[in-house]
Formats: sequence, structure tokens, C-alpha cells
Amino acid sequence: MAAELPNTIEEEVEEMRARAAPNPPTQVHMNMYAVPSPGIPGCPPGLEYLTQVDQLLIKQKVELVEALVGFESNNKYEVRNAMGQNVFYAVEENDCLNRQCCGPQRPFTIRVLDNFGHEIITINRPLKCMSCFFPCCLQELEVQSPPGNTVGYVIQQWHPFFPKFMVANEHHEPVLKIHGPFCGWSCLPDILTMDEVNKIGKISKQWTGLLREAFSDSDNFGIQFPLDLDVRMKAVMIGACFLIDFMFFETTN
Repeated sequence: MAAELPNTIEEEVEEMRARAAPNPPTQVHMNMYAVPSPGIPGCPPGLEYLTQVDQLLIKQKVELVEALVGFESNNKYEVRNAMGQNVFYAVEENDCLNRQCCGPQRPFTIRVLDNFGHEIITINRPLKCMSCFFPCCLQELEVQSPPGNTVGYVIQQWHPFFPKFMVANEHHEPVLKIHGPFCGWSCLPDILTMDEVNKIGKISKQWTGLLREAFSDSDNFGIQFPLDLDVRMKAVMIGACFLIDFMFFETTN
């Protein structure tokens, strides 16, 4: 049976919205978690649930076309809590030319939806050539919540051997640091305070299984951070996972 061609960007976003739409009360699924009512002071709309968690799992969806013929498709993700319940969905918005020609270096917009299909986080990565030897091309990613309102950035810091990142607020003021090491089969960077004295969390790449690792670039990531961390910075840490995935674990088919 011939593999189906990838959906258009609009179709992919609508598909994720449909999957995120709540079911009637008689069809409640255990893997869907209803977010708290909005209205927490100082919390961007849609991020209320992040006040209750200190860890998340980002699970990338395996694309059949990509696995069979190596045709790079827009990435799709499920964001789950520690109990495996879906709390957010995310879909990459990109065009075919960027995906096929730029590979993992491509610019992208990732839209994060809640379980009601509302876009609550927008993540933007501009096009920059990646090279550890030329610090003029360091990677940067912007996180907005709600869409249009910047809450922070993930900025690569130059180092000849180990990947390092700075997590900044909306004013580009440093808040946290992310330090490697990274290697081809694992990812265990620490989340550190700016003085690099205290480790407050980590990002870890989860093993996805032999077949998935061999025939697709689908990845799973876990994030751990303090429960009382500003929800804006928690949203930025989600963006950091996507940037790390593209920089170190996406492959050019």
C-alpha cells in the first residue's frame, strides 16, 4: 500500500486541534487531563496546569512516511505528565522546502495546544547555520505565551566541546543555564542556577526502542524542574527540549 503524502500545515494543525478537543463526559479517556480553571494571578492563560507539575515527558509521534521512505515531515509531539496523561499537544509548522533542504538546521514554528485545542505556547526558531567552530552562528529560540507575548528565550553559549545554553526572560535577562554533556545515544544536560552552583533540574533523552531509533528520528524527552519555578520559565524549558532535539538528535534522511 502506498504511503500517504504529508498533510499541509493547516491540516496538521487542525488534526492536532481535533485530537486535543475534549470528549463528551460519557467518553472520558484516562490519558487526557483536564486543565485547571484559568485565573491564577500572574500566570499566562493556558499555563495554569504548569503550576502543579515538576516534570514532563515530551513524546514525539512516529511518522509512517518518514520511517518508510525518509521523507522529512513536520514533527508532532504529545506532552504528558508523570502519570502518562496528555496535557499538551505540539505540532511543527514548516514548509516542504525547509524540511528537505535544511534538515535539522531548519527554522520552525511549533504551536503548543492544550486539551481544548487552544494554542497556548508558540515557539519560534530562526534559520542559523550550526557550527561549534563559528560562534557567530549560535542558535536561539523564542517562546511566546500567549501567542504574540514573548516570555523567554533559549540562547546557545559558545563552547568548543560541550553544548551550553542560557535561559533568559522576555528582556533577555539571564535566568538559568543548561549544560551538557550530550552524546549520540543519550542526553543528560543539567539545569543550573546562573552561578552554576546549584543543579535544579535536568533534561533527559528517553530510549524509544530499537526500530524507532533505526528507522525514524522520533525522540522522547523528560524534563525535571522545581515545582515553584515560574511557569514562564517552565514553558521556555519545553522550548529548550525542542531546540536540543533538533540540534543533536534529528537526522538528515
